[in-house]
Amino acid sequence: MDYALVTGGSRGIGKAICISLAEMGYHVLINYRSNNDEAENTLQAIKATGGSGELLQFDISDPESVAGTLESWKKQHQDDGYIKVLVNNAGVRMDNLMIWMEPEEWSKVINTNLNSFYYVSRPLLQDMIVNKFGRIINVVSLSGIDGMPGQANYSAAKAGVIGATKALAKEIGRKKVTVNAVAPGFIRTDMTKDLDEKQHRALIPIGRFGEPEEVAAVVAFLASENASYITGEVISVNGGIST
Repeated sequence: MDYALVTGGSRGIGKAICISLAEMGYHVLINYRSNNDEAENTLQAIKATGGSGELLQFDISDPESVAGTLESWKKQHQDDGYIKVLVNNAGVRMDNLMIWMEPEEWSKVINTNLNSFYYVSRPLLQDMIVNKFGRIINVVSLSGIDGMPGQANYSAAKAGVIGATKALAKEIGRKKVTVNAVAPGFIRTDMTKDLDEKQHRALIPIGRFGEPEEVAAVVAFLASENASYITGEVISVNGGIST
């Protein structure tokens, strides 16, 4: 069976990615931390389109939780396949001006958005390398490319993932494992619901916020065989706000 793991798959962009990968034929592992209802809603949405999936609960910012859950899952499925596609999507924002930023606001954002890339990706690399096929797709942000005021922590974390994406792509490209990033701009999700869309629309050449499905479409392409010659890239999905 072909397996794909999407962290933070219960809502927003993650949910849209889960549905898109399921439509490609992947059995989708929907990772979430605590919102059981939303995770179940995503699973039901996958099944409604004829796809298959399962819930995989763990905290991406807790290395012991990640390692224990993935090790247990791999033991249960060692005879029927491996996780071919990993989408590191889960993240958190704790915006504040640097002068007012508390140590916890810095460390939690760095750990959840950057360190989790290491926690989740590393245990899955060996299977991808041995089988000579794998796709790692990291959902980063416009903030990690251009920087955004009030987001020094978030910008630092996402920029770090971009650097790691490029480095890892060079490490494992010969094994037919690709590593890419997708950088959304302003997308209609819970993470942007506190923003004044009317005010921000004026900054976007296309004149609107994006939809989660538009990000998911790019992720799905990068997960496909058609993207086998693309690695180490950062693809922006931002309506032209940054080029």
